[in-house]
Amino acid sequence: MAKNREIERRRTFAIIAHPDAGKTTLTEKFLLFGGQIQVAGAVKSNKIKKSATSDWMEIEKQRGISVTTSVMEFDYKDYKVNILDTPGHQDFVEDTFRTLTAVDSVIIVVDGARGVETQTRKLMEVCRMRKTPVIIFVNKMDREGRDPFDLLDELEEELQIGVRPLSWPIGQGARFRGVYNIFEDKLDLYRPSKQVVTEKVEVDINSDDLFNYVEKDLAETLREELELAAVYPDFDRSAYLGAEMAPVFFGSALTNFGVQELLDCFVQIAPSPLPTQAIEREVEPDEPKFTGFIFKITANIDPNHRSCVAFCKVCSGKFVRNAPYLHVRNNKTLRFSSPTQFLAQRKTTIDEAWAGDIIGLPDNGTFKIGDTLTEGELLHFKGLPSFSPEMFKYIENADPMKQKQLAKGIEQLMDEGVAQLFTNQFNGRKIIGTVGQLQFEVIQYRLLNEYNASCRWEPVRLYKACWIESDSAAELEEFKKRKYQFMAKDSSDRDVFLADSAYMLQMAQSDFKKIKFHFTSEF
Repeated sequence: MAKNREIERRRTFAIIAHPDAGKTTLTEKFLLFGGQIQVAGAVKSNKIKKSATSDWMEIEKQRGISVTTSVMEFDYKDYKVNILDTPGHQDFVEDTFRTLTAVDSVIIVVDGARGVETQTRKLMEVCRMRKTPVIIFVNKMDREGRDPFDLLDELEEELQIGVRPLSWPIGQGARFRGVYNIFEDKLDLYRPSKQVVTEKVEVDINSDDLFNYVEKDLAETLREELELAAVYPDFDRSAYLGAEMAPVFFGSALTNFGVQELLDCFVQIAPSPLPTQAIEREVEPDEPKFTGFIFKITANIDPNHRSCVAFCKVCSGKFVRNAPYLHVRNNKTLRFSSPTQFLAQRKTTIDEAWAGDIIGLPDNGTFKIGDTLTEGELLHFKGLPSFSPEMFKYIENADPMKQKQLAKGIEQLMDEGVAQLFTNQFNGRKIIGTVGQLQFEVIQYRLLNEYNASCRWEPVRLYKACWIESDSAAELEEFKKRKYQFMAKDSSDRDVFLADSAYMLQMAQSDFKKIKFHFTSEF
């Protein structure tokens, strides 16, 4: 039973949102409640000089945005919580998509004034596709914003999911007084504090004692709104787990309103580790044998050692330090003497991990995203694609003395999945493909600051990169001859066709019927 108890108490989830909705700030407050940090940092604030724990890269601290998924774990009450704080910026959406393959549930953060935004919609589509249970946190209630009922209507319509408020705001903006916790049927009042957790005050909502804490008009409005909120269906955990209903909480991450209510409810209702679908079969978390897959690789978590870390989601069984595990793609047995768990950049060596945990494995080029580790079974986990890039540039060395550093930096950053590298077969030049302009800036910055290598970008006019394959070797050969100057190899040495216009791609597809053109790398 010990094993099942360990798996049962795991809660592995991602926090996702549109940029600047308050994801990273919410993560900080969770860490504060989990006792992992004493003072919560701000993502970008003149008043708080401490930067957010999960934004550990120098460029993240400067710009006040997350550019990579951070993994953090802590114990809360009887639960072991694994948080993945994802980038909100659309240029890093691929990192977020991959992260969603490694979690069992999701918390979506929505700005109370701006409501549902583009990125929120896109990310919700991925959750819906994967049937991932979601909880919604409406943030920034300490600022003037939208009416709570209007927001709930918009959430239902835009995210195409039923909603059920489990907390209710008392006022908003300057007159925000706290939240009524519907889930626990009590009122919680907070005093705004950006850096420390403040005391709760409990009071019977139907008694006149309420007027000692909340102005009479706000108290009466609260009672009316709670009566109206009864139109929403009762909370049903099975509907939440089936991704048909999203519980909604209101609060302010920055000032600590409503965060503990969210966390207390989350650990109770969120799913423990779920089965993972492999190509061969479905893997259950409580199987005795260890299985896991690599969903992310990060270079330079420790800048002093220039080391890479591969993030492995444990899908089943128990991972044990120094035990032999099969690397399925390479067909090699590996042992890991220093597996780690994380609080963003800080890491500690662990002796064991259970299904649901995220562990860091030292990587010297052994792993690629999507790799599987098992105790001998040949399994391949699905759902970790790279998407066809939308922007392309030649990358050139700006300092001939630093050729080795540049090559190493490009190799490690591409392994992270930050962007994709294509080598043009016609002229041998290296092309970087990304889904957004900001990625080029991040790559250039990180090459300089982490590898001491300077690069420059040169324009290249391309429309799309497509992976190609065919059952007809002759037709494939003919295609590669005809399109020689547009052919490239990706970092896995697969053939890629670089179309310079939509017309050229259409013509290629109609001229070569036996060739399959793929717009994600997973085929």
